[in-house]
Amino acid sequence: MQAKEIKSGAIVNYNNAPCLIESVTVQSPTARGAATYYKYRGRNVITKQKVDITLRGGESLDEADFRKRPIKFMYADTTHVHFLDSDNYEQYSLAKEDVAEESQYMTENLEGMQALIYNDACVGVQLPVAVELKVVLCDPGIKGSSATARTKPATLETGLIVQVPEYLSQGETIKVDTRDGSYLSRA
Repeated sequence: MQAKEIKSGAIVNYNNAPCLIESVTVQSPTARGAATYYKYRGRNVITKQKVDITLRGGESLDEADFRKRPIKFMYADTTHVHFLDSDNYEQYSLAKEDVAEESQYMTENLEGMQALIYNDACVGVQLPVAVELKVVLCDPGIKGSSATARTKPATLETGLIVQVPEYLSQGETIKVDTRDGSYLSRA
């Protein structure tokens, strides 16, 4: 796969491991004859470590032997989190430590989750960009404070704490960005 063809969300082999590309920056040359550089910020899917990759325009990386399968969250026990493949009803189990970050956004009715299958084994899950979660604990909403940009902490149904605008109150459903855990809007 050529450097110019690699986009955000692609999974490539880098140092003999699958890497999910999270962001792409293109650095165009300022002089004649200079090369265009493509800088990628990725994450090793198995170890979850961040990876920085820089390629020239003519260089390439191999696409990983990777599949994504639609899944649903089933349940979690003391050591593992269990998922069900929506198409063929196969079950996948991952250690709680491996999906600790993702579990802050997972609810039973979450749509759009995908299992990351590498060499016929589930190595991780990919969440949708935005999820809807219910506010279970926060200070009462203040009327008329929507003109100010002040925020307050709110605890969501999964235990995640997010900064929300002051006018939100307990019991409301909000959209949260799964990439950085920030408040997006009311649902």
